[in-house]
Amino acid sequence: MKRLIAIVFVLPSLLLAQHTINGVFSPAKDYKVVLLYKATPTMSKYIKNAEIKNDGSFQFQLDSTLTKGIYKIVYAIPQEDYNFDVIYNGKEDIELDFNPERGVVFLKSFENKLLSSYSKSMSKVTQSIRNFYSKESPDTTALKTIFKIQRETQNSFENAAKGTIVLEFIKANKPYIPKTFVTAEVYLEGLKTHYFDSIDFNNKTLQSSNLLEEKMLNYVFGVTSKTKDEITNYKDNIDAFCMVMKSTSPEVKRILLVDLWQQMADLGKEEVANYISETYLMDIAVSLNDQKLLHKLILYKDLSMGNEAPDFSFQIVENGKTITRKLSELKGYKNYIIVFWSTTCTHCLDEIPQLYAYYKTLASGSTQIIAIALEEEESQWKALKLNYPEFIHVYGKGKWDNDIVGRYAVVSTPTYYILDTNKHIISKPEDVDALKEWFGKK
Repeated sequence: MKRLIAIVFVLPSLLLAQHTINGVFSPAKDYKVVLLYKATPTMSKYIKNAEIKNDGSFQFQLDSTLTKGIYKIVYAIPQEDYNFDVIYNGKEDIELDFNPERGVVFLKSFENKLLSSYSKSMSKVTQSIRNFYSKESPDTTALKTIFKIQRETQNSFENAAKGTIVLEFIKANKPYIPKTFVTAEVYLEGLKTHYFDSIDFNNKTLQSSNLLEEKMLNYVFGVTSKTKDEITNYKDNIDAFCMVMKSTSPEVKRILLVDLWQQMADLGKEEVANYISETYLMDIAVSLNDQKLLHKLILYKDLSMGNEAPDFSFQIVENGKTITRKLSELKGYKNYIIVFWSTTCTHCLDEIPQLYAYYKTLASGSTQIIAIALEEEESQWKALKLNYPEFIHVYGKGKWDNDIVGRYAVVSTPTYYILDTNKHIISKPEDVDALKEWFGKK
């Protein structure tokens, strides 16, 4: 009976047994809150958040209901850019230190520390290989010894990680290791050819982590060819990457390729972004019936350089009469500038006067500016537009819900488009200074 009573009291405490994730962020003043998510191949589930104290410390209490796997710690927005992975095996506490310049350092947790140790050890060996080739040493025995050390290091960490989650990452990071001496050219070609050999794109653990994304970006942006231009090189690398993950689910392909597409779009590589879209992503969006993604891809392509700007109507006064005109109907100018602005936007109130002053320096009759004001109500706009009498003023009723906003994918003000005489998009300067620079180079 005494034993039974003891079990009754001990069992609840076992069920509620907890582990913790403790950490310190520095500099502490830059952080307020940290969020914890459980990652899956296609989404991340919110678990909880914790306050970051004045000394930069935080703590997550992990109850027994949390399953082992990959967790993400988010420390800023946008969340997809400011996070890092944590391996949680359900058996140990985790302690870490984070600094944005250095990254995350794990102070406690066998699996996370083992992965860090593996990365550092393999990095040192890789550096030795680079040093050997850079010195153009004739000592072939020395290189074969380095390869032997690399092979033994890989095997040693795989053996140490048996039965753990981290083993999946150590195996996936296994590099190309020649069995004998090879020249630098052969070695580099081998690295490229065998880059994805050890990666299982259908592995749920890897799909839940940042590893596949990191490998994709490192390959696409890192593998170069002296015989190809940049655009061709990117396209060939993208084709090679998509080939090795061809058996992966469309959901996972979508996540990876949308990220790559966004990277190219952010870098202004429109031709490459549209290549990803037209060759791969649009078909994936159709197969998943993802209309939102499909619309985004089509809109981006339509607004790419060289395409005709989306048409829209506006009212102007001619000969004392108010008439409706279309952008496509405007004639007689070498260039047209479309600027989206707002009377409630402080950047706009600074840049629009600069734009007008610069416009006055351009050759008479060479350029026409169409200023589209995104407003909730028009009283302030009616007063301010009088300061710029030579602009064509368009009242963007409804602000962000205005139809023209959607056609031009406007997400912030001011936004600029420069068109040629036939209304083709020829530049999308990020601010008024970039606009001046573009005209100055003509």
